[in-house]
Amino acid sequence: MDINEFIVQVAIAEHHVFAEQIVTEMAESAKARGTGIAKRSPEYVANKMKEGKAVIAFHKDGTWAGFCYIETWSHGQFVANSGLIVSPEYRKAGLAHAIKEKVFELSRALYPKAKIFGLTTGLAVMKINSDLGYEPVTYSELTQDEEFWKGCQSCINFEILKMKERKNCMCTAMLYDPATQKHDAAKKFAEELQKKPKLYERFMRIKQRLVVKPKSGLKSILVLFTLLFNK
Repeated sequence: MDINEFIVQVAIAEHHVFAEQIVTEMAESAKARGTGIAKRSPEYVANKMKEGKAVIAFHKDGTWAGFCYIETWSHGQFVANSGLIVSPEYRKAGLAHAIKEKVFELSRALYPKAKIFGLTTGLAVMKINSDLGYEPVTYSELTQDEEFWKGCQSCINFEILKMKERKNCMCTAMLYDPATQKHDAAKKFAEELQKKPKLYERFMRIKQRLVVKPKSGLKSILVLFTLLFNK
């Protein structure tokens, strides 16, 4: 199975019939990973389709295969590509990358001046984001819109986020800023992730131990990250 067997497109209102299946798979995937997710209703997902602010993927036989949607925060200054999900039977075919690339293009077209950001614990998503020009950043560089952070309440790590006063948590924050010229550095970072996946896994294990300690700070985590990936 390869990416040529799929159609990746901007979702339309008629795709609302897949909304229930999409939110169910999002919840099941988060449960399997042992991570949280900002829960969305089928109606919310269907509305994103109606607004033209979502990307959906199908196998050539017409079966639903994947999805992602756009959210805006801080009056359009920040954009998040949220809810990325690929049906289990179609994973490992490069579909997640194709969906992320399409929704990134859509975000840039709809909100050309907005900063695009994401929070993730996964190496695969970090690699995709870095390929697109995202860079790891501190939480202070993300939107401070209270509605965005309320979405973290359904995450199993929400108490850690509160304990850290929203300065750090298990997720790695990543940002694409169209006003900067740092995108080549981001792509270099993506290459390092590709070369050193075990180092990333080691970093995440150590980070998780540091984050749960009351006195651990973001500075120590960033120093650790730099040391590991500049060996």
